[in-house]
This record gives sequence, structure tokens and C-alpha cells, in this order.
Amino acid sequence: MRVRFTLTMDDVTIDGQEFDSIALDWDSDVDEKEVLDLSHQWISTQNFLSQRMEGLTSVGESSLTIEPLQESEDGDLPELHP
Repeated sequence: MRVRFTLTMDDVTIDGQEFDSIALDWDSDVDEKEVLDLSHQWISTQNFLSQRMEGLTSVGESSLTIEPLQESEDGDLPELHP
């Protein structure tokens, strides 16, 4: 299935530089098990982001949204951003 991931982070420090807010989004083809595994890791791993992002040393608040993308009748994926 095709899903869109949206990661938002507030009060972020990367390589010594401080940022108020960072938002990343990307689409990916994953199966349901991968989505469940990622969700579980996000919830249960205290340093989930800093273990995976080079240079990231601190994050105040963060959220990860995973939403399925529906194919239209002609097989095209809709654009989520105007």
C-alpha cells in the first residue's frame, strides 16, 4: 500500500544548530506489517529519531503521521498539497 509519512519536530538541534520547527513528508510503498512495526518503534523507543538521523542531538516535541493514499479510479494517486 502507498502511504504518506509526515514528521514534525519542534525545538530541534542538528549539528549544534537550533531550529524552531522542521517538517518532513514523503510517500512510500509499505505493507501493513511495516507500518505497524514503525508505529510500535515510534511509541516504544525513547530516542527513535536521534538513533536514525545523523547529527540530530535533541528534539523537544515531535509527531509522526502515517496516512494511506487512495488511488483514484484511473489509478493515479491524488496530490495532498494544493
